[in-house]
Amino acid sequence: MASQKLTWNGFGLRFFFALLLVYASYNPSGYSYVQWVLRSINPPDDSPLNITPYLAISGMVLVIGWVIYLRATFRSLGVIGLVLASVLFGCFVWLFIDLGWLSLTNVSAMAWITLALLALILALGMSWSHVRRRLSGQVDADDVDEK
Repeated sequence: MASQKLTWNGFGLRFFFALLLVYASYNPSGYSYVQWVLRSINPPDDSPLNITPYLAISGMVLVIGWVIYLRATFRSLGVIGLVLASVLFGCFVWLFIDLGWLSLTNVSAMAWITLALLALILALGMSWSHVRRRLSGQVDADDVDEK
């Protein structure tokens, strides 16, 4: 079986692509797929819909990325793991608000942080099987090579 150790670089790469996926799908800057679609179906003037092949291809690439990340995250963390990770990160946001580092009135900052935490949960989900195998010695059925 090939070596499948999780390294910080491996986790960083998973997190980078999760951030890319999340922020490309939606972010408060106005430059995301969601805003692109909204501008295409609700043009500012009376022009017709502007749905292009670029919009469709980009959407399909994003859907494929979401399916890969969500499937791996649900399979490795499960519902309980997702709830625990979400509550843990929510407590950190609460702590930062309590310390005065974040403000609930800054909606944009809260959105960026929430999206980054979503990407972190997705990266953890993509990496959790490696961590669990390392901590417990248990191997997922998908990790076993057929000989």
